[in-house]
This record gives sequence, structure tokens and C-alpha cells, in this order.
Amino acid sequence: MKELFGQIFGEPQGVVLFQLIAATQFTIYLSLIAFVGGGLLGGLITVLRITKSRWARRIAISYIWVFQATPLLMLLFLLGLGVPKLLAIDVSPWTAAALALTLYTSAYLSDVWRGAIESVGAGQWEGAEALGLRFLPTLRLIILPQALRVALAPTVGFMVQIIKGTSLAYIIGFSDLMAIGKRWANAPVDGTEPFVIFPIMSLIYFCLCFPLSLLARRLENRLGTHSRKAITPTAA
Repeated sequence: MKELFGQIFGEPQGVVLFQLIAATQFTIYLSLIAFVGGGLLGGLITVLRITKSRWARRIAISYIWVFQATPLLMLLFLLGLGVPKLLAIDVSPWTAAALALTLYTSAYLSDVWRGAIESVGAGQWEGAEALGLRFLPTLRLIILPQALRVALAPTVGFMVQIIKGTSLAYIIGFSDLMAIGKRWANAPVDGTEPFVIFPIMSLIYFCLCFPLSLLARRLENRLGTHSRKAITPTAA
């Protein structure tokens, strides 16, 4: 395949393009790990945030504040370089990047989903309580099906932010699209100058993000008018 790219686009542009496209798969994998892991953890934080337990709500709010207030770059430094050096343990760039992005994603998705749940009228909760339903059955059978329509568009839209966030992982040695692109841009090879490499990288990121942005906009237009309220992160 590399030879085919070289024949079509010439040298070294064909090799560069092949390596950039090959590295994009790791950007996609990391984004999916962060989205799935952050979604699972964010779902748990969301449940804690809306329970009647004061301590559970305080824990959830503190979690959201900490990880929304900490820049993603700082999380990557802490988990990829700081904590491993402090504890004298070996943490791979994959593990550190996945954990940092998962924590970052969970804090924002939990706020998005909390907003979607709170957009459902209080009468729904009161009606379920009058029927004798407990908290979890009420959430699963009545609240979540209605909140889903509100949360779907901003959830898909936030995937764009996750993909963009992966571009910072090269700082701790994660080899993805950004890492390979910067390596070629800094190489003393004719045809791999920054003004050649960076536009190609931008185009690849655009191809990853634009379909998701378009899908989120269509879902928002189709599913309701409350999506804009739910997408605004706040731990208040």
C-alpha cells in the first residue's frame, strides 16, 4: 500500500500521506475509548448528581468541578509524566492518554446528561412517585426515554471535542496523527515542510469532525428545542 501511494503521489508525499492516514486510526481508537469510557463513568456521575443523597450530589459536583476546571493538557501531563514519575511506575502513553481523555469526557458528558434529565418536567417524577415507582425504575422507564431526545445531539456533537482533544496526546509520546505529522513537519526533507504537512492534517481532522458536527446539527433540529440548554456545561 505504501508503494501504491508513492506511485500515485510521488516521493516523499506519497509516503507521508500513507503514514498520516495510517496514524489516523489511532486517533479514532483513542477517541472511541474516551467516548465509551467517559460515557460509562459520566453516566454514573449523572446518577449521583440527581439522587436525593446530599453526599452523593456533593461527590458528583466536586468531580465535575475538578475535571472541568483542569485543562486537558494538564491532565495528560499529570497522568502521563507526573504521577508515573512520582510513584516510580511505568505508564504507557496509550494508558495515560485514554485515562486522561476518559476523565475529561466523563465530566462534560455527565453535565450534558444532567441538563437533559432536568429538562424533563418535575411532574414526571411526581407522577412516578404517586404510582409507587422508586428512583431507578422511574429514571429508566420514564425520565431517560424523554431525556434521550434532548441529550442525543449534544452527545454526538461532543465527540468532535474528543477527537480534537486527542491531538494533545502527542505531548506524552502517544503516536497518532498529530505526532506523525509534527515529526514529518520537523524533518529536513524537501516536500515535508510545515506549510505542506499541516494543511493535510487539518483536512484529515476536518473529515473526521465535520460529519459528526453535521449529524449533531440535524439531530438537534429534528429531536427538539431543548438541546441547546443541555449542551451548556455547568456544575452548579
